[in-house]
Amino acid sequence: MPLSLPLARPHHLLVCASLWLAAQAVWAQAPHTVQLEELTWTELRDQVQAGKTTILIPIGGTEQSGPYVALGKHNLRVKILSQRIAEGLGNALVAPVIAYVPEGGTAPTSSHMRFPGTITVSDEVFKKTLESAANSFKVHGFKNIVFLGDHGGYQKDIQQVVAQLNKSWGSTAQALVPPVYYATSSDGYAQILRQHGIREDEIGTHAGLADTALLLAVAPQMVRQDAMRSGPKPGLADGVYGGDPHRATAELGQLGIDAIVTKTIQALKTSTAAHVSTQ
Repeated sequence: MPLSLPLARPHHLLVCASLWLAAQAVWAQAPHTVQLEELTWTELRDQVQAGKTTILIPIGGTEQSGPYVALGKHNLRVKILSQRIAEGLGNALVAPVIAYVPEGGTAPTSSHMRFPGTITVSDEVFKKTLESAANSFKVHGFKNIVFLGDHGGYQKDIQQVVAQLNKSWGSTAQALVPPVYYATSSDGYAQILRQHGIREDEIGTHAGLADTALLLAVAPQMVRQDAMRSGPKPGLADGVYGGDPHRATAELGQLGIDAIVTKTIQALKTSTAAHVSTQ
């Protein structure tokens, strides 16, 4: 005679079902995001323990970019680029954007501070902010702290901070500033534009075609396109340093965005793998 198994009691089935539904609810609530500020602290803890030990610190800047580009150009651009880089890496998260950076003097006003809306801090305040953020992430278990600076004026400051952090951390973690990120967004992208028939006098170094096209590719709402297409060529007095944005398009910008993301991912995979092999 075959053995019969005892039937599960109804209340046991109810408890199991309730637990399963509760677990499903928790999983459903956890967002599919690489943005640290969209996670709870417990979600972050669990992701770090599961291997997401690279944190990208996007550095933007709040500055004028001529009459056609919004003041937060660097902040939104670096956030979107950092997100795409983190998604490509697979083991990385993105910190909140650092939007307060050195942009010139206040008494007398100099550089971008000559134009309303620009915000500046001293080099020392900026470097201390980077150092404090990096040490915070190290405490929370991140092993690779990566600075991605979207603006040229503070690149040396970042390099100095990275050198100091690595000296103090030893082999417990590493700070990184991949040169290819900014190099590809500036000189590298200018070369791509030349290959696509864009003239040197259009490319520019600040708020010209290159700068504007990159922004059109990720945040077109931040470019005053109607005014730009119909208005006169802006110049130095308008806050545009060389170049002419009139022929900027999202399609041209996407060429640069793709290059920045691809090359930065490649560089970071190499750098983080090298660090792991030395531990």
